Parts: sequence; structure tokens; C-alpha cells
Amino acid sequence: MANREFKEKRLYKEIVVKNNTTRREFQPGTKVYKGVSTVDVDSTSPVLFDLAIIKQDLLNHFHIRQGEKLSDPSFGCILWDLLFDPLTEDTRTRIISNVNHIIDSEPRVIAENILIDEYENGITIYCELTYLPYNISETMQLNFDKNSTLAMA
Repeated sequence: MANREFKEKRLYKEIVVKNNTTRREFQPGTKVYKGVSTVDVDSTSPVLFDLAIIKQDLLNHFHIRQGEKLSDPSFGCILWDLLFDPLTEDTRTRIISNVNHIIDSEPRVIAENILIDEYENGITIYCELTYLPYNISETMQLNFDKNSTLAMA
């Protein structure tokens, strides 16, 4: 028994667990996020990096009508069901709440401001976004059209 305890103690002395305390800092020009998109058929490669994949992930979320995802019926965008409704204050509040929810579900993005505008055939949403960790801000314009599908301007 004493011999066995000695071997167990010795075994633990040989195992070294390194503590990964070094934090990888973002370096401009390095590729942090990587993903695949089959949306752009004219692209030479389906692989997207960094801002392009973040934008595509957001667009994918906006393309899904709320209730279409079987595993999560609260996932998706409610705008597809509201396109033909009058744009009342209650409708605006619901849309802004849903857009905030979609953007908040993406941890790489922060929404600064969301504006809604109505045009003849649809609704335009302007989102001032800041992409993390890049600290790059831009306005994303999403056009929800009654005659076609979502387009990003």
C-alpha cells in the first residue's frame, strides 16, 4: 500500500498544468473570425473573415422569420410578419425591440442607434453598429421589401 501511495504522489509531481494567463491581443490585419457563406455565388471562395462573417451572421438572423427555427421559436425577425401592417407607434416599438434583441444576441456587435423608415414598398432599418474587438463603427441599412426579400445597402 505504501508503495502504491508513493507512485501516485510521484505521478502527480510529473504532471504539469500550464496556466494560460496570456491573453491574445487583437492585432490589425490578423484574422480573428472565420466562417463559410454560400450566399455570394460570384465569390471565388466561400470563406469569410472578420467583419464580413459578422455581417453575414447578422443578415442570416434577419432573414429567418420568427417561428421558423424549430429548436427556438423565439429566434428570428418579426418584420416579415409586419410588412403589410400600418407602421404605428406600437409597431415601431415592437420592431425596435426585435432588432435590439437580434443585435444583442451577437456578442461581436453593439448597437448604438436604431431608426425605422417606411417607404412605398417596405421598411428600412438603419442600425449604427460598433464591431468588437475592431472598434469600427458603421451604419447598416436593411431594406425589408414587400415585393422581394431582405437587402443590405
